[in-house]
Amino acid sequence: MSDKTVASPGFPDQTLAMTSLLGRIADALERMSPPPPPPVDLKAADAFVWNAAKSTLQPVARVNRVDMDLLRGIDRMRDTLAENTERFARGLPANNALLWGARGMGKSSLVKAVHADINARPGQPPLKLIEIHREEIESLPVLMGQLRDAPARFIVFCDDLSFDGDDTSYKSLKAALEGGIEGRPPNVILYATSNRRHLLPRDMMENESSTAINPGEAVEEKVSLSDRFGLWLGFHKCSQDEYLSMVYGYADHFGLETPRDEIRAEALEWAMTRGARSGRTAWQYIQDLAGRTGHVLAGDAS
Repeated sequence: MSDKTVASPGFPDQTLAMTSLLGRIADALERMSPPPPPPVDLKAADAFVWNAAKSTLQPVARVNRVDMDLLRGIDRMRDTLAENTERFARGLPANNALLWGARGMGKSSLVKAVHADINARPGQPPLKLIEIHREEIESLPVLMGQLRDAPARFIVFCDDLSFDGDDTSYKSLKAALEGGIEGRPPNVILYATSNRRHLLPRDMMENESSTAINPGEAVEEKVSLSDRFGLWLGFHKCSQDEYLSMVYGYADHFGLETPRDEIRAEALEWAMTRGARSGRTAWQYIQDLAGRTGHVLAGDAS
């Protein structure tokens, strides 16, 4: 009996049929898969919003921002973030920044104001600002991958960043910041704002500590997220004098001619009824004052 295997006469036909079938399946899968996102025109704007569902950047024609000169009571934080951003824009080493602390004290306003201030300097290559929403933070590695080889430098900005309960998306953020195999692209820096220094509620960390086999390690994992930000800037509740300085600064900037003593009394009452003194409270009072006196505010400082 010969050692050679005798092929079935129908074998070539079966191979051709299978190849044809696989080809049709591949074509069908290709038609079902979404087309690659179109290249983004980085010259279209200086600011973009990340759309995770479509993996695209949407240009923002007009950024809702406040002039740097109107940010009062946060001089040290302003100068520190501006210096860090300037170094990054020049291609020098710079840190990811976490702006944390009291609500309404200008954390997100400062990020947008610093971005505009750096871009306004003569001879400065355009610096792009990209906002990523908290709910889409798991797509951050995808965004980083798209920006890695782009011919520009980017601030990726997440406002009001925090994590609750069983939310594990913070692990994606940790990897994208420093822990991933590729690391953070050299042309990308991350700025985030939060009311929490460690981005996680205290009770969540305490629960981890009480239920874990090794409580210290459980809490350490959560705290290490904040450690990925080399620059921490704390924003604290302002004093009455700082609050009034913000109010007067807005009033002068927009040309409101109401007497100072009247502004002072109304602004203090406004803050008392809201239980807080902050830049946001000051701006809300100015909006009310301008509306009552028939002034139109040129620009939006909210």
